[in-house]
Amino acid sequence: MGIINYQKRLAGVFLDKPERVIDFPDWMLSGQQIDAYRQMENPAIVEIAGRDSVAAAIKSVGENGFTDLLPVYAYTGTEYGAWRSVEQAVKRLSARLPKVRIHPLIVVGSPDFWRALNGRYISELISRYNFFSPCPGCHLYLHVIRVPLAKMLGNIPIISGERELHSGQVKINQTGEALDFYLDVAARFNIRLLFPLRYIEQSKEVEDILQIPWERDKDQLECVFSGNYRLCDGSVSPSLKDVNRFFVEFAIPAAEEIVEEYIKGNIPDFMGISRSVLDRNASDLNRNSD
Repeated sequence: MGIINYQKRLAGVFLDKPERVIDFPDWMLSGQQIDAYRQMENPAIVEIAGRDSVAAAIKSVGENGFTDLLPVYAYTGTEYGAWRSVEQAVKRLSARLPKVRIHPLIVVGSPDFWRALNGRYISELISRYNFFSPCPGCHLYLHVIRVPLAKMLGNIPIISGERELHSGQVKINQTGEALDFYLDVAARFNIRLLFPLRYIEQSKEVEDILQIPWERDKDQLECVFSGNYRLCDGSVSPSLKDVNRFFVEFAIPAAEEIVEEYIKGNIPDFMGISRSVLDRNASDLNRNSD
């Protein structure tokens, strides 16, 4: 298949956003390709997003000596912008790492998984945790949605561009506690989630790693919910204690059960699992109040 045809098919997947986590068409990921990835010397998945993800891959190759990188984009249903920005990110990665094999982009996603964590139970989540923002659950989704593929390819690591520090700004989906939650969930499935940029604070440091022109927040897909948890004065509305409760009591248990079903080869009962977690928590609260 030619490169142009392949890119058109990927763009079609991004447009249609099907359930695409464990079942792949042969043109994207065949059984033969899976076997080949399993035989590679030192491969890793790269969470392709914006420039931080590319910088993270570059830094991680220097630290871990990866020989092969598999770029994987995950869709959520809330992003917008030019699809070519994703393809351009892969091209930039290839240009910066000429001695590393950069394999064709793979696209994954599950709108129902995202909805189970972030959409269906908004009113219930507000009543329990005193806030709602899709960002914490969305970032959890973006990490764990790649775990079944990582296991399929031989428990290979996943490289992410998450940063704990943002020039003094608090991001509720990228606090130290949130990043530790993501690491713990991946580790539960024997997958290493790597955050090579975790303690990088200034954008200039990211630019120094990239060594290519790429403005902050440019040439990447955007999200319709960007900035949603900030008040008009820029301050953060939700308390981090409530955000952590959301992770511990709901999002993490639900995500883990969903991923377990994927690994078994099943398409999960997304809403049923999320509702079950909420019901268990309600029962626990009732027992504790008696």
